[in-house]
Formats: sequence, structure tokens, C-alpha cells
Amino acid sequence: MATATTYGARAHARAQEGRRTDAMPVVPAGNWPTPPCEAGHLVWAETVAGGNYTHRVLARGTELRLTDLRGDACAHLLLFVADRPWERLNVADTVKVQWNAYLGEGQLLLSDQGRVLASVVSDTSGRHDALCGTSTLVRNTERYGDGTPQSASPAGRELFKLAAAKNGLEPRDLPPSLSFFQGVKVRDDGTLDFTGSAGPGGSVTLRAEQDVTVLITNAPHPADPRPDYVSTPLEVLAWRAEATRPGDPLWDATPEGRRAFLNTAEFLAARGLA
Repeated sequence: MATATTYGARAHARAQEGRRTDAMPVVPAGNWPTPPCEAGHLVWAETVAGGNYTHRVLARGTELRLTDLRGDACAHLLLFVADRPWERLNVADTVKVQWNAYLGEGQLLLSDQGRVLASVVSDTSGRHDALCGTSTLVRNTERYGDGTPQSASPAGRELFKLAAAKNGLEPRDLPPSLSFFQGVKVRDDGTLDFTGSAGPGGSVTLRAEQDVTVLITNAPHPADPRPDYVSTPLEVLAWRAEATRPGDPLWDATPEGRRAFLNTAEFLAARGLA
């Protein structure tokens, strides 16, 4: 189809309606071919290509499932309270408050206010990282020759900047991130051992415990020793559900977690949100 004229370009653009590519959002989300819930409850359905990013504001109680489709995705995650972005994911507090540097089912993702932003309700991968953060422009330029967002080897932080800008956030608003599907272990001497992926099909499901802005980049882990930039598609699905409440085993799993949930509940109640 000729696109040399405005009419031709318009006709070509309109002809793309309804087409699907390997990596794209599906709108409405209920049209996803294999929804994990009732189609009407699905609020976000997207495949994120390697070296790309996505973002969304999710309501409290929404469940978010990330899936490593081919075994070489690495989902770097940041969370911000939707209407108060100065309250955000604090990886250091997430680790130290729960006495655990390894993410997995039952762990809570905490803000620096001692409140729960999200909880990990299921995990079939077990290869995650709360220690290294994401890749940087300088590092990727040294390793791959380029780290800019438009290059063939974009750095995770550069992609986060783009996602942040679309939510009114600046580079200085970006704290250290968590990584899912590419893990590290701490050796006895304190150095890190890159454990890599658990293979295709691993998934992790998070539950939003407040209204949150979610930023996700899909880029190689900074400790990945492979010389090539390897990053495969990431599936992102989210659906309406319920926030964790008293009586849920997760609420009382640990004294530290219970206090974080109580802090969250008190704050939301004071604002008339729970």
C-alpha cells in the first residue's frame, strides 16, 4: 500500500487495526487469548519485548502476574504510591525489615514509611534479586557499545527514565529496583554468584496493597556474564482482586509483616480508603 501521500498513509495506518505482534499491549485487556481470570476482570494484558519497558497505575487489591515466556526475561520493578510518589519502593527496607535478601512467595515489598506496597502471593521461578538493581548507561556502553534507550542494548535505568517521565516522575525519583527471573546468591566471602534464570514459563504474582504506579523494564541483569545483550519477552497480566486483610495467612506470617500491614491499614483508614 502506497504511503507517499497523506491519504495513502492514513489508509495504511487504518489497515493495521486488529493486528497482533509478538510484543504489544492488548486493548481491551479482556481480549487476551488465555486470561487467568474472568475476562471482564482483566485490566492489563501486554507482552514486553526484550530491551523495552511498560508502566501502569493499578488499584489496591489488583493482582499482577509477570511471566518469563522464553527463559531470558528480566523484569526490573519499581513501585510508587499512585497519588504520593514520594512514598516508593525501598529495597533496603524490604530486605532488612524481613531479615531476608531473597525474594519469593510470602515476601512483602515495603516503602520507607514501613507500609506494604505489594505482596508476593505466588512464585514459580525463585530466581530473583534485591541486591544489584538494574543496568546503567555507563555500564551498558562499556559492555555492549551503547546503553541509550533507542539502541540495541538499552540500559534498564534509561528505560525507567522513559517510564517515569510518562507518570510525571523525574530521574531523581528513581530508587534502586528489584529484579525478577534472573537471580544472584551471596557467597560465603560476600561476593555475588549470578544464578541466572529458572527457565521458560516461570512466573511471579504480586498483589497491590495500595494504589500503585508500576514501572517495569525488561533488560539483562547487570550481573549477567554473557557478552551478548540477551533479553526475551515478558508477559504482564493484571486483574481485579482483593487486598490482603486480617485473617489472611500472609497478614500474620511474621511479626514484621503484621506490623507493616497494620501501618498500611491505619494510614488508609485515616484517609477513608479502607
